[in-house]
Amino acid sequence: MTSPACRPPDRISGHNEVVGTVLGCWRYPVKSAAHEAAGQLTVTGEGVLGDRRWAVMDEDGTVVSAKHPARGGRLLAVTAAYDDETGAVTVTVPGHAAHRAGSPDANTALSQWLGRRVRLTDTVPGGLRLHRLYPQDAGMVPDWHPDARPGQEAVTDVTGAAWGRFVDYGPVHLVTAGALARLEQERGRPVQPLRFRPNLLLGLPGDPEPGSVLQAGEVILRVDLPTPRCIIPSLPHPGAAEPDPGLLSVLARHHRQPIPGRGRAAVLGCYATVEKPGRITVGDGIRIPGRRD
Repeated sequence: MTSPACRPPDRISGHNEVVGTVLGCWRYPVKSAAHEAAGQLTVTGEGVLGDRRWAVMDEDGTVVSAKHPARGGRLLAVTAAYDDETGAVTVTVPGHAAHRAGSPDANTALSQWLGRRVRLTDTVPGGLRLHRLYPQDAGMVPDWHPDARPGQEAVTDVTGAAWGRFVDYGPVHLVTAGALARLEQERGRPVQPLRFRPNLLLGLPGDPEPGSVLQAGEVILRVDLPTPRCIIPSLPHPGAAEPDPGLLSVLARHHRQPIPGRGRAAVLGCYATVEKPGRITVGDGIRIPGRRD
């Protein structure tokens, strides 16, 4: 199951003491493309620098997403690298040379890979939408999509676009080692954190409650809400090469819970907003500012 290095601390207590450790840092320079591991992340008020700043746009004006595997699942095999000095993003499509995001060559390679004409953009349009496929398990359909049915296709809003990048909701996405350890016990096999595409893997005993404030390295985050899960964790990912459709049934059975003001959904991980920008490095301690026993 979870490796010793990823086991969470037994408790969270104390006043501004270290309660856990940052175990992993990732960014996703192109939405729905593969992760880029980083020893350190720079976090601004809008989120992780270089994270989801580019997206692949379809001819119908929607953003291409692996939430609809037939339309965008192949993007998970595309790699993208962010240059911290220049801000440039380089995209590598399997079978093609690397090309700079925004170039005609990158658009051509992606169009050939996806089988239709697409283009990369770093401009987030108003009213951004995407195609999605709801999982076959009814417990994976959130209450706020009352007309949706298991296995149904739909076009839905990307609410995180208000942050000026192609995030689904909040600017920072975190997963905890404790929540993953519980999920592994329920699933009966290891579960790779990258199936959930977080920015941070935190060595905490469970996902923090909404409203919680955490300090990781220089950065202070406020947890907004649990992350509703879609079909993506069941798909093949770099580092988690096999599909795992049974994972969604476990999420629906054990992780469906109320989200204030929205209804019930299957969740794992959290979205957070940034209260203090700065840098987060793998190995940094995690504190709870101002917490008292």
